[in-house]
Amino acid sequence: MWEFIQDQVLGMKWLNEVIGRGVSLLGLDTASRWGGSVQFFLYDTLKITVLLCVLIFGISYVQSYFPPERSKKILGRFHGVWANIIGALLGTVTPFCSCSSIPLFIGFTSAGLPLGVTFSFLISSPMVDLGSLVLLMSIFGTKVAIVYVVMGLVIAVVGGTLIERMHMEPYVEEFIRNASSVDIDSPTLTQKERLIFAKEQVVSTFKKVFPYILLGVGIGALIHNWIPESWIAAVLGSNNPFGVVLATVIGVPMYADIFGTIPVAEALLGKGALLGTVLAFMMAVTTLSLPSLIMLRKAVKPRLLALFIVICTVGIILVGYLFNAIQPILI
Repeated sequence: MWEFIQDQVLGMKWLNEVIGRGVSLLGLDTASRWGGSVQFFLYDTLKITVLLCVLIFGISYVQSYFPPERSKKILGRFHGVWANIIGALLGTVTPFCSCSSIPLFIGFTSAGLPLGVTFSFLISSPMVDLGSLVLLMSIFGTKVAIVYVVMGLVIAVVGGTLIERMHMEPYVEEFIRNASSVDIDSPTLTQKERLIFAKEQVVSTFKKVFPYILLGVGIGALIHNWIPESWIAAVLGSNNPFGVVLATVIGVPMYADIFGTIPVAEALLGKGALLGTVLAFMMAVTTLSLPSLIMLRKAVKPRLLALFIVICTVGIILVGYLFNAIQPILI
């Protein structure tokens, strides 16, 4: 039963077969480069779009119960590592990209929440949202998705805890530390208002994300059908012990969210790249994108920014090598 859900509901393999028949009717051979590229592009674009809209609607509906004021109150009830864990978990039901998470991070920090807790939130929000769990399940299977999310949460909790223990509060910019916090109770939404909010989030997020989906799927189709497998295997396969480091470094200057990154990861894995190397690339792109780091620099001083980058980079690389080591168990 679960295999059917994973393959036909989440993976939509039936859609791939339908598109394959349609491409063939147009006179393109799906076994050829051009035909295979068209099939890959149409299938992944439609599949990710459908999953994206359904996921955003569901997650946004849940998120309507956790406005910033309520989230702050929830986080304020916990202390120590438990607060970091709650902060990381709260990040799973918040915006899908790092740039969208930073305004919330700034709000939580200026409200007086512990700095380590807010960083646990900031790390987990783009890396391990609920959308990534479902999408990863549709591409890589349940075991890979669950381990990915658990490892992402571990990075978030450990990273936030380290920042807390190192007492980095002086390295937050003055305007945030001196900001006055005003508690304003959010009005209780009706069921209809929650559904309207969820629908609006779908439209807003889709408009922002769809160009990256097209770009990611286009790159994936190129990798999948035009780049020789030997090239990918040589650079990101088991023959290169530094493949995880390379994938992480390549991913940092890029900007995309999990929806635009997964098609690239899927194509790389199909061409012989190791699982951990591919997932390290995904984590780096979603968590350490250059635009988000530029935004974060406005809120924190260079020393704290550098510590954040080092913690995330080291954590991502370690997770990448761990996934490579246990790949035979997971796939």
